[in-house]
Amino acid sequence: MSKEANKKEGGFFGSLIHKPLFMPILMLILVLLINLFKDPGFFKIAIKNGVLYGRLIDVLNRGSEIAILALGQTLVVAVSAGTDISVGSVMALAASGGCMVLAGYGNTSVTGIVAPIGIGILVGILFGLAGGSINGLLVAKLKIQPMVATLIFFMAARAIGLLLCYNQIIYIRYQPYQYLGNFLPGSIIPTPILVTILMIILMELLLKKTSLEMYIQSVGINSRASRICGINSDLICFLCYAICGMCAGVAGMIASSRIYSADSNNIGLNYEMYSILAVALGGNSLAGGKFNLAGSIVGAYTIQAIMTTLLAMGVSTDQSPVIMAIIIILIVVFQSPVFKDWAAAKKKNKAAVKEAA
Repeated sequence: MSKEANKKEGGFFGSLIHKPLFMPILMLILVLLINLFKDPGFFKIAIKNGVLYGRLIDVLNRGSEIAILALGQTLVVAVSAGTDISVGSVMALAASGGCMVLAGYGNTSVTGIVAPIGIGILVGILFGLAGGSINGLLVAKLKIQPMVATLIFFMAARAIGLLLCYNQIIYIRYQPYQYLGNFLPGSIIPTPILVTILMIILMELLLKKTSLEMYIQSVGINSRASRICGINSDLICFLCYAICGMCAGVAGMIASSRIYSADSNNIGLNYEMYSILAVALGGNSLAGGKFNLAGSIVGAYTIQAIMTTLLAMGVSTDQSPVIMAIIIILIVVFQSPVFKDWAAAKKKNKAAVKEAA
């Protein structure tokens, strides 16, 4: 029986369950509901000291970097059927470059800045854009496999960041620099949440108001056929990697602002894995082609919700990766086509038994 027939037979629920975002959103809701057993006030949001406070706010706030990375990673996966494993390291490079400009080369701890904050943040984002552009050239022009191409910056970006920081952690003890990773004066919403919303809006405008979304899907499905149709496949692929690098630059500056420093060894650590996982949890195919940005965003916050849940339950940092892996395996299995087909067949068999009775 076709999917369309299953939808008609199942009515509203049958139609709903086949929506691309149904399973990702359902998994996110289930993860959040688990917290009610430990903390009945998990969903409570209040205003303390003039800012929003609550576990849900923590999830949205702390998940901002993963969500921003997931935006760029989604485009990379869609256009090349590959992944950018350098985004975590590029985050560190962007943070190091931005802080180096603000503090001045050779300075490791400053209470004032030698350049405007906007310039420092822009330079950090440009470092991310440069890293993504190099990855794009390697993949689009030299036809190097995405994982191999991005492995170069995965290994080198942190080392470059350390060189920019004089092999030290640069501390920017200048209050306004912390606004990007915390709160703007007079704002009750964490700035990272606002930046994430802005990035999502800009990405949607870029994809919907231009033909870029269609081009990305076309190149991801069949780059050779797209080239024959007149689409510059190499340029589209390059743009996706450049955008991914820019997203890593934005995420890196947010992470740096949170801790008012550039720690090239730890900023963005394992975030490349989180961003790839967010794309997968969002129901996107890692084989390229069609993609859903909303699904990746849901996947990003699902990952953060799991980490927040484990932290709230008092799970140690040594044990949490194992438990997190088990939870993610279950989520991926529930979203797999094989499981969906099995569930549909079981439901059909039950219905047949009832009719026979």
